[in-house]
Amino acid sequence: MLIEGATNLSNNSKKIDALNVFPVPDGDTGTNMNLTITSGVKEVKNAPHDHVGRIAQAFAKGLLMGARGNSGVILSQLFRGFSKSVEKKETLQAKDLSLALQHGVDTAYKAVMKPVEGTILTVAKDAAKQAVASAEKKTDVIEVMSDVLKEAKASLKRTPDLLPVLKEVGVVDSGGQGLVTIYEGFLAVLKGEAIQTAEESAPSLEELVKFEHHQSAQSHMATEDIEFGYCTEVMVKFEDKKLEQYPYDEQAFREQLDKYGDSLLVVSDEDLLKIHIHVENPGNVINDAQAYGSLVNVKVENMREQHSSLLGMDTPHQKPEKTEYAVITVSMGSGIKELFEGLGVKKVIEGGQTMNPSTEDFIRAIEEANAEKVILLPNNSNIIMAANQAAEVADVDVQVVPSKTVPQGLAAMLAFNAEQELSDNVSDMTDALKGVRTGEVTYAVRDTSLNGVSITKGDFMGISEKNIVANGADVAKVAEELVKNLVDEDSEIVTVIYGEDRTESEANALSNYIESSFEDVEVEVHKGNQPLYSYILAVE
Repeated sequence: MLIEGATNLSNNSKKIDALNVFPVPDGDTGTNMNLTITSGVKEVKNAPHDHVGRIAQAFAKGLLMGARGNSGVILSQLFRGFSKSVEKKETLQAKDLSLALQHGVDTAYKAVMKPVEGTILTVAKDAAKQAVASAEKKTDVIEVMSDVLKEAKASLKRTPDLLPVLKEVGVVDSGGQGLVTIYEGFLAVLKGEAIQTAEESAPSLEELVKFEHHQSAQSHMATEDIEFGYCTEVMVKFEDKKLEQYPYDEQAFREQLDKYGDSLLVVSDEDLLKIHIHVENPGNVINDAQAYGSLVNVKVENMREQHSSLLGMDTPHQKPEKTEYAVITVSMGSGIKELFEGLGVKKVIEGGQTMNPSTEDFIRAIEEANAEKVILLPNNSNIIMAANQAAEVADVDVQVVPSKTVPQGLAAMLAFNAEQELSDNVSDMTDALKGVRTGEVTYAVRDTSLNGVSITKGDFMGISEKNIVANGADVAKVAEELVKNLVDEDSEIVTVIYGEDRTESEANALSNYIESSFEDVEVEVHKGNQPLYSYILAVE
């Protein structure tokens, strides 16, 4: 049921995106719900048992980890409550199902600071109420689920009467539509029916005209009317030491954050805290959350930019033709972005060591790239998994070249040939990763000792392929030591990319050192303007 419910949602996610006008007309409800439920299903597929309670628990955990946006977080809470209700159940009877749906609704309403009727919450509530009533009279789980779906659809039709913006635009609630789609998958499985494939569920020409009109639903709100402009999501892993100093109280923390904005959801379990809120100052939320543990993931999106972009894309029947190729990469720093764009990268996602892009960020970039064949360059080992997941769920041909550093990404781009087949490009670009060595100069944020090397907070560290080979208070000397470690008799080119904390004259001094020390080596210097890293060195 869970797997096919997710499949049905995935097949219809674009339709659901087209309905999205509340709470902010950013057109991503279907995408967010799809990414959320995909995370849950991944845990279900990895669960080594067929015990209903344990399966539901795995699903709920996956949903919480992958929850995106308002609708995704609410979906995660519906099934968090569901899983709590059935945690001791080995099998699921009709009454168990009805009580679990009701418990899910109770949990979701508690998680939302200011519940709004006419949304996914209302559809879930009405459907659960029907489930409980039906299970009092019926013992057949198929009959009960049929009643649930029937009432969910009826509730969805009523959402415009509860939420004026929906009636004004002429659409039903997008999150509610997503939940109905999941329930349709549930019932199909129980009845032994096959759900429609993505191709079969695609809209007809007549429906497409209707949907393209509805995409202009977002135009019913002016961008300047968006009061809180940044959709902010933070995930924190609880730490005992911090909790001793700042004991965590979910309701009190929810009230603390509520003063910053709207669309607030705060959910947590014994390990993780997840926050979704629309604010003007995302930093306040991040700082408050970090008091309880370590940041696992942070995502901040400018909803005004999203809305403006949607309005710009909203001309019916004038969709631009797809290009053949697009390379999408990840980098931090305006100079590095320009380097990649100069080599032919179509889309650069802002991110790096301290803020890793999510699967959703990659999916959005893939859609914006509008190409038939896409290559992803993560440039960080921590980002490869998210890139791979995006490649799996994207609806175009996407391949990942597993670059772990910016120099590897640049080397891969030099091997890219737009005239080649995708598989050949991926092979050549992957081979190119082996031909470059990476060096980085950064600074220590605390006193530590690694591999027998004592490092003082504030000292610079020279890192060669993840190994610290130099450290000290003098950044120039550390960089020179790093170069000595990286360059050998086969080296031909050294590229110096200097960060936002270094000057051009300092970078040129390092270049002069390299040229005088290694006669056969050619040196290139670029302003990367990257944070955290004083220098990034590529040796080929």
